[in-house]
Amino acid sequence: MEQVKPLAQARQDGLVESEKPLQLAFMAPRLQGDFFPEGRLELSLWGCGRMANIFLAPWSGPFTYAPNRITADGHGLYVAQSAPVLAIVGASIKSVRPARRCAWWGTLTEPQKIVRQGARRIATTPWGITIVEERGNGVVVIAAGASVEEAERGMALSVDAIIAEAGAYIERCDLLPVAPPLLRSMAVQSAHASLSSIRRAEDGSFLGLAAGQAYSAPTRTYYRDGYWTLQALLFLDIEAVRGQIDLLATGIQPDGEAPSGVILTGPKQGEEWEKFRTTNVDYMEHTRRTDWWSDHFDSPLFFILTIGDYIRVSGDKTVLTKHWQTVETIFRRYLGFDHNGLGLPMKPRHDRDWADNVYRHGYVAYNLGLWIGALDILAKYAGDISAGVAEEARQTAIKARASLDEALLTPGGWYADYGTKQDFLEDHLTLDSLTLLRFEACDKERARIVLGKTEAMLESRNNDKQPYGDWGVMCAWPPFKRPADTRAKSAFAYRYHNGSDWPYLSGLYAEQRLKYGLNGWDYPMLRWWKTSLENGWIGSVEYFAPPFGRGSLLQGWTGMSAAAILEYRPQVEAAIAAGLVE
Repeated sequence: MEQVKPLAQARQDGLVESEKPLQLAFMAPRLQGDFFPEGRLELSLWGCGRMANIFLAPWSGPFTYAPNRITADGHGLYVAQSAPVLAIVGASIKSVRPARRCAWWGTLTEPQKIVRQGARRIATTPWGITIVEERGNGVVVIAAGASVEEAERGMALSVDAIIAEAGAYIERCDLLPVAPPLLRSMAVQSAHASLSSIRRAEDGSFLGLAAGQAYSAPTRTYYRDGYWTLQALLFLDIEAVRGQIDLLATGIQPDGEAPSGVILTGPKQGEEWEKFRTTNVDYMEHTRRTDWWSDHFDSPLFFILTIGDYIRVSGDKTVLTKHWQTVETIFRRYLGFDHNGLGLPMKPRHDRDWADNVYRHGYVAYNLGLWIGALDILAKYAGDISAGVAEEARQTAIKARASLDEALLTPGGWYADYGTKQDFLEDHLTLDSLTLLRFEACDKERARIVLGKTEAMLESRNNDKQPYGDWGVMCAWPPFKRPADTRAKSAFAYRYHNGSDWPYLSGLYAEQRLKYGLNGWDYPMLRWWKTSLENGWIGSVEYFAPPFGRGSLLQGWTGMSAAAILEYRPQVEAAIAAGLVE
């Protein structure tokens, strides 16, 4: 087979270069958008939505890509961190067009005419303002704001300051400067995925971790996506983790139920979303104003796990005291799902956990891993608040671990995805079942067996029964055997939850290989990035599979590879020094 040249290449300095123009998704604390070197810039603002499209003369390559920056011969786009503003060098602006709606579901508006004030063009919408100012010699500064005041704060930055902030941010993402090009550039992009998820309100206060650049309308933050995203932030920005806990607490109901995410819209976007949510039948599953997809089975467990990780790293137990009533309510809620007295909660048959295109039910390996992890946190940290709850959690964890193999262990040596042995068991192997290993639900010997099966079955390079060769780590194999349990994208083999590579789960797998002292951690950490470079996908992708292409760019939880590097840096750097990784 003829080898096709990758559309992009990793450089020794951790950046990426390409001869062809490729889409750059960017995301800063407020400003976000997409830049197409062919001549288009799409701008959005966290909490507000789409702001404006700017059209400019096309650039010619070669191009060099970095987090929130692209440069070419005589051209450059630089995104600031301290304000919602960017600078373009070597720009020739053709036109500026204000957005006609804040999101695809918003009310279509008749835009105001562009106002010209000297070197400025001003685009105004009901939800915000964009200022485009030409500063001579092909230099353009573009700021957006929910208000004129916010946009003007961006315009107050000099071009040199914007460029300097962009450069400092890239340096912050450079976790492994000693690594070879592929690993170093992957680490840069993975760190960028986590760090850029930290979002701010107009006044600069923390306003959640974004799931990704495409997950901002309605503006929301997730329990699940946020958990995997913040694993790197435990090392890079612990205060953001504390802020995330307090935000997520607001979405948990008095009975311990929680949605997939908490909606954080600004006033205008919030009005539009509420009109859409309450009139569109397909979105009425968002049953409360602040809910993004109500009643997700895994969300409350992630809340407890986030608190446990925060305490482990910071030593600050006040967060548990502050949210104790909520935590205990969640604990009681899941005890109520233990229908057989085995210490294992059973999930109802619905599609409301990570695999939201699959009607998983019964014992779900992924959720049981989260549950046992949450029990261990209560057993370890709750004693000062309630010795009774701590002991009850400890005893429940013992019972759950003792029951796990009987419930889900397959003759092949791995844990089944979901079901019961008395009814129906979807016994294929999934990457998300590695939560059982992460939270030590099984012993080390079993964990290594499971990781060996994962290597043989889910790494595409080792599985010649799947037809696409070496392309990534499948999230499930073989495909779901009962079609009625799947819907939408996951109804197709190799697509979405049915076998795509999800780089966040590949990062979880790499982390577990490092944790249990196994070689081969670099394949799951690097193969998704190799595929991205081959296809010209700049930045961290949500998921992909050969027949179906990719999901969205700049996905926060793809920071799991950065988290594994930060958690196991000595092992990673030793492998680099020994020349064992690309």
